[in-house]
Amino acid sequence: MAVWIAIALGVVQGVFMFLPVSSTAHLVLTQHWLIQLGYDLPPPESAEMVLFDLVVHVGTLVSILVVFRRSLWKLSLGVLRDTGHWLSDGGRIRRELLFLRLSFLCAFSLLVTAVIGFSFRHWFNLVFANPLSVAGTLTVTGILLWLTDRLSRRPLGLRRINLRIAGIIGLAQGLALIPGLSRSGMTITFALFSGMKRKWAAEYSFFLAIPTILAASAVQSLEVLLDGGLRQLSGTVMAVGFVVAALVGIVALKLVLVLLYRARLKYFSFYLWALAAAVGFGFISPGY
Repeated sequence: MAVWIAIALGVVQGVFMFLPVSSTAHLVLTQHWLIQLGYDLPPPESAEMVLFDLVVHVGTLVSILVVFRRSLWKLSLGVLRDTGHWLSDGGRIRRELLFLRLSFLCAFSLLVTAVIGFSFRHWFNLVFANPLSVAGTLTVTGILLWLTDRLSRRPLGLRRINLRIAGIIGLAQGLALIPGLSRSGMTITFALFSGMKRKWAAEYSFFLAIPTILAASAVQSLEVLLDGGLRQLSGTVMAVGFVVAALVGIVALKLVLVLLYRARLKYFSFYLWALAAAVGFGFISPGY
């Protein structure tokens, strides 16, 4: 793969990771389009290309660390402080231990996501084989985003998040494994439907992305290593895609937060419905 292709794919990932329009779908569509034009890169479904996709996803995690650096620092210090209180209190989780509770709730969300992913992974992959299914999931994402802007002011702050809400968000992230369903769009939407305030719905969603993507990257790296390592992709290509995705992702994340807080996610609905129509009527081929 040429370096300029890695740059282009890094831009695609950086732009669409945080926009609630499914970055994975856009990455794969772009890869198939480049292959159809005759450019040399591995098939999107190959282990190496899946690893590249995850590497640029990890790049966008850097964007989260930059944009939410103050909140993440506060969360990290809070977890350490609460852990000390928890140990000195005999292992009882009290409501006052906010940051420790949030870490346990995040872990529960991840558990629900893992159960959904491992249970239905094969079925989710079959959706790629049917363009109409992809068009349908894109349409559903657009409808969900449209509905979130019509919601009244959400009442729940961080202290009122419970296992039910954490489970719902984990379920949403698991369902986002279906092609065409955006991870950020699904988790934020379901969090808002559960009553969470927009600010906390966004932060919970993006914080949850960090362990989720890191875990998926570790598993895929092991698979590529057991398969003989990188053959068609170089370390330079991986590094370039990582850096570009991180830089572009910072701008995209700030834009999404502005639109989310102002209840303007419906703007993305029109784009998703247009893309769904293009895929459904064959103007854009997923290539599966």
